[in-house]
Amino acid sequence: MNVCVIGLGSMGKRRIKLLKNSGMNLTITGIDNNKERARAVADEYGIDISPSLGDMKLEADCAFVCTSPQSHGEIIRECLERNMHVFSELNLVNDLYEENMQAAGEKGKVLFLSSTPLYKAEMQIIDNKVKESREVCAYQYHVGQYLPDWHPWDNLKNIFISDKRTNGCRELLAYELPWIQHTFGAVKKVNVIRKKLTKLDIDFPDTYLVQIEHASGNAGNLVIDVVSRQAARHLEVFGENLCLSWNGTPDSLYEKDVMQGEFRQIPAGEYIHERGYEGFINEYAYAKEIEEFFAVIGGKKPVYGFVEDRETLRVIDEIEAIN
Repeated sequence: MNVCVIGLGSMGKRRIKLLKNSGMNLTITGIDNNKERARAVADEYGIDISPSLGDMKLEADCAFVCTSPQSHGEIIRECLERNMHVFSELNLVNDLYEENMQAAGEKGKVLFLSSTPLYKAEMQIIDNKVKESREVCAYQYHVGQYLPDWHPWDNLKNIFISDKRTNGCRELLAYELPWIQHTFGAVKKVNVIRKKLTKLDIDFPDTYLVQIEHASGNAGNLVIDVVSRQAARHLEVFGENLCLSWNGTPDSLYEKDVMQGEFRQIPAGEYIHERGYEGFINEYAYAKEIEEFFAVIGGKKPVYGFVEDRETLRVIDEIEAIN
């Protein structure tokens, strides 16, 4: 199968590495109009490169769209016009959603959206525990990291997380809300406080405090920020007979045995950490969603897609419209 990876920044390079390690028979072309970046990727991974889809030597069967989110809509449309299945990183904005979903349906092509936490063993275990309890529960969840630490090798003003429309807090919400809604239920109501705590040169609040009421009766406090100098991903789930704690890595998931009164670690799958990223970034989950993409091409029903993401983005828009 011929695969193209569009956008050769950090996510594009991650996808190329995982594709090369997938064990599948793939011919990979990297696409980026930044000649220096493209040449560096070609040298590192031994793949062909091209400045655009139209300049590729081989027609691709599928594309991985790894550019900045603002450009996804147009790139996805071009890929569909060229009869490719599409794997898209987080979009953050719903540009051309309706048109691209319609085009994919008419052409019989897969339009797949990354939602990495849904493929983490920890989230799957937490999901099962919450649903097996058959009780209403609540949670406290803090996710944050100082914005300049996300891509310290880049100029902050040149990357999408500093843009108000695709800001870092919005990306964290788009990353976390799909699994939160999958586990705790659709968002029914939100109460929000948004503040700017830093002196960073950004034109959006850097801290969101969100109270969520779910349609299921569950409820949660979600803190999202781009302020925390120590990267944080900490979750507590509690109910009358349920007590879970997780600190972002597969070895940090614990459940309290309410009869014995002690916490016990829950084994939570494979952990593959890439040097240079925070400890809670598990490459295994990124690999699993690539595997899922090809399974969906083969006929499997996706766990999350553009229809669900349209609702996620609506909730985020509601959160950002407050204050």
